[in-house]
Amino acid sequence: MGMRSSKMKLKTGSFLWCLYLDKLYCLLSVRNVRALVEYFGLLDPHHHSTMNDMMFYHFLHHVTNCSRKQITSVFNMLDWEAAGEICFDQFYMLVCILLAHENHLEEQFIFRHSRPVFELLDLDGELRIGAESFEKYDFLFNIKKHNLREFYHDFDITGDCLLNYKEFKLFTIFTMDKYQEKQKAENKKEEQKALLEKEYATQS
Repeated sequence: MGMRSSKMKLKTGSFLWCLYLDKLYCLLSVRNVRALVEYFGLLDPHHHSTMNDMMFYHFLHHVTNCSRKQITSVFNMLDWEAAGEICFDQFYMLVCILLAHENHLEEQFIFRHSRPVFELLDLDGELRIGAESFEKYDFLFNIKKHNLREFYHDFDITGDCLLNYKEFKLFTIFTMDKYQEKQKAENKKEEQKALLEKEYATQS
């Protein structure tokens, strides 16, 4: 998805470092989900099984280096009903996004969870995604502004400068193919490097 310029990072020592995100499906294990449920409960002092905007800000400020503006935009994205709070399902989705970002698995995550990601980025509920949505959340999904023109040229089949879900799905498949090709090239390079090092060690 282009050169990585996002500066969002998980803070060292936060609880999220204890969780493992499956690299294939970009989901947490049952054990990790149980631990996350307990953690969510600690962040819910009123026992409403929800997290309000204030608690959300303190959580995300504690575990990441996101700015207040970014935290507010993420909360508004998750709280699409404008209820002023989010539930555990939305919290779980956020944690998976954060871990995918930290492990450079954004392409894999978007591919595996294209429908939920599409719904999150569909800020107006019109079943269409504009370039401004990608730009607004590039720090989460690593979709860069300088690549948007190419994306919309290739995948905006209807020509309305918006992506519907089918067009977005094509985009996720394409980026996943590019990601896998890149991974294969890197793995081959590592194998060749290891082989050369082995040959050098044998000759020495």
